[in-house]
Amino acid sequence: MLSSTSNLIALVISVTVALGSTSGASAQSAPLSAQDSDPNLMGWMQGFPPSEDKLITQPDANYFSFPKLRWSVCHLREFLPTEEISRGLGGPAPLAYPSPPVFAQLARDIDAISFTPIGSDQEMTWEQSLYANYTDGLLILHEGKVVYERYFGCLEEDGKHAIMSMTKSITGLLGEILVAEGVLDDKLLVRDVIPEIGDSAFATATVREVMDMTTGVQYSENYADPNADIWVYSAAASPLPKPEGYEGPNGYWEYLQQVKPEGEHGAEFHYKTINSDMLGWIISRVTGKAVTDLASDRLWGRMGAEQDAYQTVDGKGVPFAGGGVTAGLRDLGRLGQLMLNKGELNGQRLFPAEVVEKIAAGGDQSKFDGFPTIPNGSYTSQWWVFHNDHGAYAARGVHGQTIYVDPTAKMVLVRLASYPRAQNGFIDPTSLPAYQAVAEFLIAKE
Repeated sequence: MLSSTSNLIALVISVTVALGSTSGASAQSAPLSAQDSDPNLMGWMQGFPPSEDKLITQPDANYFSFPKLRWSVCHLREFLPTEEISRGLGGPAPLAYPSPPVFAQLARDIDAISFTPIGSDQEMTWEQSLYANYTDGLLILHEGKVVYERYFGCLEEDGKHAIMSMTKSITGLLGEILVAEGVLDDKLLVRDVIPEIGDSAFATATVREVMDMTTGVQYSENYADPNADIWVYSAAASPLPKPEGYEGPNGYWEYLQQVKPEGEHGAEFHYKTINSDMLGWIISRVTGKAVTDLASDRLWGRMGAEQDAYQTVDGKGVPFAGGGVTAGLRDLGRLGQLMLNKGELNGQRLFPAEVVEKIAAGGDQSKFDGFPTIPNGSYTSQWWVFHNDHGAYAARGVHGQTIYVDPTAKMVLVRLASYPRAQNGFIDPTSLPAYQAVAEFLIAKE
């Protein structure tokens, strides 16, 4: 039986709930509203020292339970060791904004947009949806200009927020860049790149199958099962000292070396976070750099970022390639704009256009199943592709994180949130039609 500390750490360092799925959702009593659970109102960690009932600490292993979650998503490095994704020494590239009166009017217009959530016959406004989805930060760029920007809860303009499994999309983007530039051959077997993977089920998967999560590997992410693989993985990855008598793997990469087979490689998509960490290892091997350093070299250090980002690491200093990044809202907007511009930003080409073209085209839809809110979707290079009329695709993370790119509307939308329940399937019925409604509004404004 794992310690309670290891169990709760897993909620942060694994972030492996199947995104977008409503299956297996248990009935829960209604949580506090976004307004009532605002961390500033709750008084978490206020005072010198805070009162005992307002403390959020690592030893108690409760920092990722709701409503404490709403404070912790902006303070992750206070609980876990991290490694920096440096923005470098140059000045940030300023984002473009309309004139203040135009910006203010756009914000009012967008707040008033109405839409009908999936499965409902009651209309909702855009502003109402922000509170319904426990939004902490929302940024919209249209034709390269910021047309909407708001902050709530723990997040302020100069703050940073955990992006959960949106980290996977950064890892996937780096991998796709390496493939396009000929540094990484996605047709190779994993064992050809990482010989020490040994007899792991990953050994006979191709790099592309890892990138697209179509590997046949055993990995259960059922949090209700105390014997699920997720708990073994989280115990291996925990940066805290291993308990006396512990005999399991130590670190992400040791765990990957003992993964068993389940199913056939290439047969179908299964959202399993261990694929992202396997890809992180592959990327590090072919470049000789940690994913944090590569993200700095190829993205943060070249896209005019305002802030350094950071990424959690295991006990051996290996960055969590599947969910460990924390970053600023505007810098995530820059990343989304870089995708919309097919690798160009601020007059500079950061990577080949074919990288984004490959991602936006999507994966094999026949292999994608089990996500009712994305019925026509696919998954490729660790990005979610909707195959809707606007050609939208997204980076997504639990508790409501997203970078949503709509090429038709020339729109990039970034939302950071702390929704009480992890799966995006609970948020999508409100969020996805809201995004579409804003996109249609912006198209009409053109």
